[in-house]
Amino acid sequence: MATGAIAKPREVVRESVFHWEGRDKTGKVVKGEMRAGGESVVAASLRRRGIMVSKIKKQSFARGRKISEKDLAIFTRQLSTMLRAGVPLLQCFDIVARGHSNPSMSRLLNDIKMDIETGTSLNQAFRKYPIYFDPLFCNLVAAGEQAGILETLLDRLATYKEKTLALKGKIKKAMFYPLMIILVAILITSIIMIFVIPSFKSVFTSFGADLPAPTLMVIAMSDFFVEYWYVLLFGLVGSIYFLIQAWKRSPKVQMAIDRLILKPPVIGELMQKASIARWSRTLSTTFAAGVPLVEALDSVGPAAGNAVYKEATKQIQSEVNIGTSLAQAMQNSGVFPNMAVQMTSIGEESGSLDSMLSKVADYYEREVDETVDALASLIEPIIMVVLGVIIGGIVIAIYLPIFKLGQVV
Repeated sequence: MATGAIAKPREVVRESVFHWEGRDKTGKVVKGEMRAGGESVVAASLRRRGIMVSKIKKQSFARGRKISEKDLAIFTRQLSTMLRAGVPLLQCFDIVARGHSNPSMSRLLNDIKMDIETGTSLNQAFRKYPIYFDPLFCNLVAAGEQAGILETLLDRLATYKEKTLALKGKIKKAMFYPLMIILVAILITSIIMIFVIPSFKSVFTSFGADLPAPTLMVIAMSDFFVEYWYVLLFGLVGSIYFLIQAWKRSPKVQMAIDRLILKPPVIGELMQKASIARWSRTLSTTFAAGVPLVEALDSVGPAAGNAVYKEATKQIQSEVNIGTSLAQAMQNSGVFPNMAVQMTSIGEESGSLDSMLSKVADYYEREVDETVDALASLIEPIIMVVLGVIIGGIVIAIYLPIFKLGQVV
C-alpha cells in the first residue's frame, strides 16, 4: 500500500524593507526600496529588471516607545485627511510611516501596508492587530469600504477617538492630583516614623518622666514601622498588584470594583457621566455608519469603560432584539438618567437617533468638565486638612514632652 507524503506546513518568511542602489541598462544611477524576504531576493528581482546592483541595505528601526491611543487617533485623522485629498491609500501609509516620530508606529504601518500590497482589504489588515484596532474600528472601516465612503467613516472614527481621548485625559487629570498628594503624604509620614521619631525617642528616655499618651502612641507606631517596614511596603505593593490583576482577570471582581466606583458622591458622579458620554458617543458613531442597532450595541458595552454599563448593554441588546425600543430598554436597565433616556426617545421618534446620541455625549462631556473643575476645588482643601491633621498631630505628639521639660528640670 502506497503511503502519501505528509505535506509540511509552509514556512512563513517575514519580509523587510531594503534600500538599494545600482545602474540601469543605460548606465544611469538608480535607487529605491523594496520589501522582500532577504537581500538575495532583492538582488534577483533587480537583475530580472536589468539593474546592476551596487548596494543593498536593510532598513532598520529604532526600538521606539509603546504605541499609544494618541498615536492611533492622530494616524486615523491623518489617513482620513489624505484620503479626502485624493492621496492613494498605499501612499498615505508610506507618508505617515516615514514622518512618524515613534518607530514602533512606523513598523506597524509598514506591516499593514505590506498586507494591503498583497491584496488584503484595509479592515482585514487592521484585524491582524487587535491590540491596536478594536472590533469597533475594524467594523466601521469595513462598512466604509463596502459603501465607498471610507474617508467619511475614518473622519468619524478620528473624531470619536479624539473625543474619547480627551475625556480620558480629563478623568486622569481629576485623579492624578489627589493620588499624588496621598503618595507624598504616605512617603513623608513613613520618613518621620522610621527616621525622625526614633531619634526623639532616645532623648525622651533620658527625661525621667512619664510621656503623654499621644507621644507614647506615636512612638509605638514608629516602633512598628521600624520593625515591619518591609512587611508594610511589600504588603501595600502586593495588595495593589493583586487587586489590579484580579480586576483584569475576574469579571466578578471587576463588576464589584466598578459598581463601588459609581457610589461615592462626587467621584461616582464623575465616573457615571464619563461612562454615559463614552457609551453614547460609541453608539452614535456606530449607528451613523449604517450598522444595525443590535449589532452596534456589541461594540458599545466594552467602550463604556465600566463593567456595570457593559452588563447593562447586554440587557439592552437582548430587549432591543425582541422589539423593545432603545429608550425603554435603557430605562429598564436602571443605570441611565432620565435626560439621556428622554433624548434617546426623541431621537427614535424623529428618526435622528445618531444625532441625539451625539448630543447626549456632548452634554455629558461638558458635565465631566464641570465636575472635574468642581472636584479640583473641593479636593484641594480636604487634602490640606487631612495632611494638616496627620502631620500636625505627629509633630504635636513629638513636642508635648519638650513642653514638660522645664517641669522635670
